[in-house]
Amino acid sequence: MENEWDEVERRMADELALLVADVFEAAGALRRAGEALAAAEGQTQARWQLMSVVSEEPLPVARAARRLGVARQGVQRIANELVRDGLAAFRDNPDHRTSPLLALTEDGVRSLAAITVRAETAHRVMGEGMPDEDLARVRALLRSLTRRTDAWTDAATSPTE
Repeated sequence: MENEWDEVERRMADELALLVADVFEAAGALRRAGEALAAAEGQTQARWQLMSVVSEEPLPVARAARRLGVARQGVQRIANELVRDGLAAFRDNPDHRTSPLLALTEDGVRSLAAITVRAETAHRVMGEGMPDEDLARVRALLRSLTRRTDAWTDAATSPTE
């Protein structure tokens, strides 16, 4: 019986490794598509992502970086570019004087809206023929995998006492 469980666990680990490879491949394809969508509006995917994150509510750069899962320095550079180009502005942060909030300007809202319209059209084409239930199941599986991966990473990188 133990050999049978070992075999099942090995197959599951192999399938998970293949899923991880597929997710990376899909992420690359989606990143390329995102770059094309953003470029059509004179933006980059990184600028699009940051505009999207601060469109919900103005955020300090550090918090926007955490939400995006990237380094604060890179987000700061992109934020400065958006401000320079009039798509965003830094506002006073009532909770922290030295950490201003990044907010979209009217031009930034318009730019983000134009990219969003392009993305919605692209998503309809990409998803054509995919049943909603399948997409919902894949999303649920990916969210579960993300939570489990984060939990594993937290446990693996926590100092042992």
